[in-house]
Order: sequence, then structure tokens, then C-alpha cells
Amino acid sequence: MNKVISKNGTAIAFDRLGKGQPIILVDGALCSRSFGPMSKLAPLLAENFTVINYDRRGWGDSGDTKPYTVEREIEDLEALIKEAGGSTYLLGLSSGAALALRAAASVRHVTKLALYEPPFVAMGDNGHQPPADHEAQLNQLISSGRPGDAVKFFLTKVVGFPVIFFFVIRLLPVWSKLKAVAPSLPYDAAVMGDYSLPAKVVASVTVPTLVIGGEKSQVELHRAVRAVADVLPDASCRMLKGQTHNVSVKVLAPVLMEFFAG
Repeated sequence: MNKVISKNGTAIAFDRLGKGQPIILVDGALCSRSFGPMSKLAPLLAENFTVINYDRRGWGDSGDTKPYTVEREIEDLEALIKEAGGSTYLLGLSSGAALALRAAASVRHVTKLALYEPPFVAMGDNGHQPPADHEAQLNQLISSGRPGDAVKFFLTKVVGFPVIFFFVIRLLPVWSKLKAVAPSLPYDAAVMGDYSLPAKVVASVTVPTLVIGGEKSQVELHRAVRAVADVLPDASCRMLKGQTHNVSVKVLAPVLMEFFAG
């Protein structure tokens, strides 16, 4: 494990694997560098690239200087880019894709960007809509010491899983890990805002970008993938056969390596 100090004084923990052009991996909600898809994806990409797999602030081994702002998360990425040598590719999954987009819009030296299913939704659509006050509710649950309830609220009200899914997952060994990273949920809520596509931000990202989705994901995610690709000035779109939001890294890795090596 390595650490770098962000401009705002926060220690950001990361692992570095492989050799070659750097790729920084930006996780989504309820994941960390050792829990979730990135820990499995990193060694596959490290066959051809230098991979930086980090804990976002407030997660895992990273610090959490208060107050939280999205701008501070972007400063964390700036510190990692400097540590990587001054330029990098970015890969973001889910809400991490939304953060990677915002970073690419404001940080120099991001030279390529790959996004897997940034979970934007069309306001007024008939599909699931997160509560308008989801960030405030998550902050209240965390501040009152109820991480399990925060996970339940996120999974059922924000993501839209059936309540039965929550009762099943609460019985599994993964439940303790989900509660451990629950304090970071308000941070993802801040990154996503009202979950609508920030068209001006996205349109300002001019680097080559690959927007990826799973063919078996919800229709709302299909729409989000295509909407992001349509707004980006230099984007291509790829839908992966047989994949859902919980993408197989063995399927995802070759697509990423082809894009980043091109």
C-alpha cells in the first residue's frame, strides 16, 4: 500500500501494479480498492499498463478531511495523477464514472476516459427515480449511527432493488463490509446530485472516451450510456453481451485494453 497527500491534506491510499501508461481506477458506491470489482480488474489491466487502484476519501485506508465536497474528491485525483507521472487514463464504474467525468472536465492531463454505466436517469421518465432528498437522508442516517439503515435506503430507495433483496443480503458475509463503507454513501450522493445528466460538464470533456454498458442491465442504464456517449464530443459506445451492472472483469478487461492501447 502507498499513500499520497491531496491538496486538501487528506491521505489517499493506493496500490500500484504493472508497467506502462497509467490508468487510475475510480470506484462506485459501496466499493473500495480491496472490496468490489477493481481489486479483480487491476491485475488484468496491469499486464499492459501501470494501474493505480485507490481508496476514495472516507473508504478503506484513505483519510477523510471534513467537510466533504466533490471538489475535494477531484483534488484527490489530481494528487494521484501527479503521483502517476503527470498524465493518466481514467476508468470509472457506476457513480465512479460520474466522478471520473467531472474530474476529466476540470483536471488537465487526463488523456483517455472509460466509463461503465454512469447511473444518470432522465427526469420525468417512468423508470425508477431516486428520492429528491436522497443525499440529506443518507447524511442523517450516517450521522445518527445507522450504517445498516443507510445501506438499506441506498439499495432500495436510491438504486431501486426490491426490499427482499435487502433482507437476503443482510444474511450474507458481505453485509459487514457494506456497513463498513456505508459512511461514504453521502459522498456518492453528492457526486450524483439529482441523478440527471450534467450535459454542460459532459460536453466539456474532449478527450477520447469509451462509454460501456451491459446488454442485460436495466433499460434506464442503457439510456444513460447512450445519452452520455451522445453528449461527449469524442466518444464511442460499446454494449457488452450478457453483462449487467455487476460486470464480469474478465469480459470488461479486454475491451478496456483494446481502447486504452489504441
